[in-house]
Amino acid sequence: MGKVSKTYYGHQKDNTEWETDKDFFKLLNKKFNFTLDCCATSKNKKCKRYYTKRDNALIKDWKGRVFMNPPYGRNISLWIRKAYLEVKNGNADVVVCIIPVRTDSQWFYKYSRFAQIIFLAGRLRFGIGGKFRGTSPFGSILLIFRKGWKGKGIFRSWNWKYDI
Repeated sequence: MGKVSKTYYGHQKDNTEWETDKDFFKLLNKKFNFTLDCCATSKNKKCKRYYTKRDNALIKDWKGRVFMNPPYGRNISLWIRKAYLEVKNGNADVVVCIIPVRTDSQWFYKYSRFAQIIFLAGRLRFGIGGKFRGTSPFGSILLIFRKGWKGKGIFRSWNWKYDI
């Protein structure tokens, strides 16, 4: 796993650390009561417990109820695999992943069958340094890995904007 710590955030010229919209997070947190933000900075953390790039969450144990807005880059598959394994191995109770819709990717086919998939209506807003401009250029989904999940109701859509 030594190589992972150097490469898991993708190329420096591409920003992969996009902040989650606070209103959207509040709705998710209301449903899941998160205890850990595994992909945060000290400025955009969403939970009291959080891991930063320096902590390298890919080599840490994730406990409790985990919120994950992973770095969107070439190595997103490492994050999806980690989310799946943390629940499978009994460390985390639930991991909720906000990810781009990439149904044509290998990681999607490999891990999505173990998760509930919620297609999000519209496009989310992500920010950098607390500044949000417009919406993302792609649709998003939630992959929800949870203990004891039996695969019922795998696909759903959520028009979250009307929950606010």
